[in-house]
Amino acid sequence: MKVENIGLKEIDDVFNLYNIASAYQKSKKSVVVWPEFDRSMVTSEIAEQRQFKLIIDNDIACIWAITFSDAQIWEKRNEDPAIYIHRIATNPDFRGHNFVALIVDWAKDYAKTHAKQFIRLDTIGDNTRLINHYCTCGFNFLGMFDLPNVDELPPHYKEGPVCLFEIDLKKVNNEA
Repeated sequence: MKVENIGLKEIDDVFNLYNIASAYQKSKKSVVVWPEFDRSMVTSEIAEQRQFKLIIDNDIACIWAITFSDAQIWEKRNEDPAIYIHRIATNPDFRGHNFVALIVDWAKDYAKTHAKQFIRLDTIGDNTRLINHYCTCGFNFLGMFDLPNVDELPPHYKEGPVCLFEIDLKKVNNEA
């Protein structure tokens, strides 16, 4: 098992996993469904080495993206030194392996290497099961918020309140 950057030659694999995730969300009927993401946005993330994959036995088991700024979602908190995790998508052949916990472990090291105090992520809507899962993986649930301006965000941000989560590495390190 290893984490690597996604290469441009794998962009079709990324979109395949996004489509599978969207279909899974649709099947749940009670969660916000991901839209089709902008290919140029994902291409830029790959070129900037902000798209990652978890490899198991030479297969892509899980993917995610990061950014160092997320002002439209995090507003004033965006000034904090943080990495923001987005679009975790799991290959259905590998579901049930708690990859979010592995991503959190990876993100802790990545954040420290890049002098970031916080690891953050968000999700849309009141998905109690997902909220609980993120909390089990070490995130603090900060609450549900209505964003004042979602015009520049992907369209699913218009579908409900945003749930914000963070891990404060200073607090985690002080508890250790």
